[in-house]
Amino acid sequence: MAKYRNDLPQLSGGLFLTDGGLETWLCFQQGINLPLFAAFPLIGDEAGCQAIKSYMQTFVRVAQAHRTGFVLETPTWRASADWAGKLGIDRAELRRLNLEAVGLMAELRNENETPATPMVISGNIGPRGDGYNPAFLMTPERAADYHADQVDAFRQSTADMVTAMTITHVGEAAGIAIAARDAGMPVVISFTTEVDGRLPEGGTLGDAIKKVDDLTNGAPAYYMINCAHPTHFQDSLDDGDGWIHRVRGIRANASTKSHAELDNSTELDAGDPVELGGQYGALRARFPQFTILGGCCGTDHRHVACIGDVCRRAA
Repeated sequence: MAKYRNDLPQLSGGLFLTDGGLETWLCFQQGINLPLFAAFPLIGDEAGCQAIKSYMQTFVRVAQAHRTGFVLETPTWRASADWAGKLGIDRAELRRLNLEAVGLMAELRNENETPATPMVISGNIGPRGDGYNPAFLMTPERAADYHADQVDAFRQSTADMVTAMTITHVGEAAGIAIAARDAGMPVVISFTTEVDGRLPEGGTLGDAIKKVDDLTNGAPAYYMINCAHPTHFQDSLDDGDGWIHRVRGIRANASTKSHAELDNSTELDAGDPVELGGQYGALRARFPQFTILGGCCGTDHRHVACIGDVCRRAA
């Protein structure tokens, strides 16, 4: 079906689901070794592609059952230059894998999209450093320069948009938004928070969104929160402040553990899918604009099914 690059259907107000914790699912539930927690090298072989496609197909079926839209995120969270270099992957191969990741999502869309379940392909971008604890804080200019190659690969592909996930500080968020804006790509910024609802750099979510909008002239199509449990950030969401209306999506962790605790975990904490679904429902009751919903670390199709069931009935 037609591309949506300049007219994202998830902005129309309908409910859109997305996937869960790809990397934790591959590691803990499938026993697949992911050096540096990077899933994108799997795109380079048939078995890896099939594992990712099978994973994503389970979430697509959930969206179809609930008659919601679906955002297909590419498995490219680690597919940028520094991480690729540590894995021995050169720039040409890195670009090829980013493009092929979009191609894999395009196959899924071609096979599954229906009028009741429109599908958007998002090129996924992760932080240059650790998604839990940034080793250094970048300026917007430095971040734009670093992420430009991956953004350009998505521009050359059939991706409809780019989504930067687990972003820890304002400078990198603004830089990614600038790189995407300059490439003519819709961009979404998804911040992560600590257990106190603040970004790992220490600022509040509201201040971060306001600063990124100021630095980029409002370039992001919307904002999201990911890789934190609802109990970590729900009390920091201000019902009356204007910035909250820029937040449209949630991809929460299954676990209530802190980032430090998760980093040291040797077993998967899948939490309670039903309880998580109820927490999403409570957030939707407060913030009806939260319409793009999925999971992050520790979540799988069971969590997203509960989230979809509660939130679709509430809608």
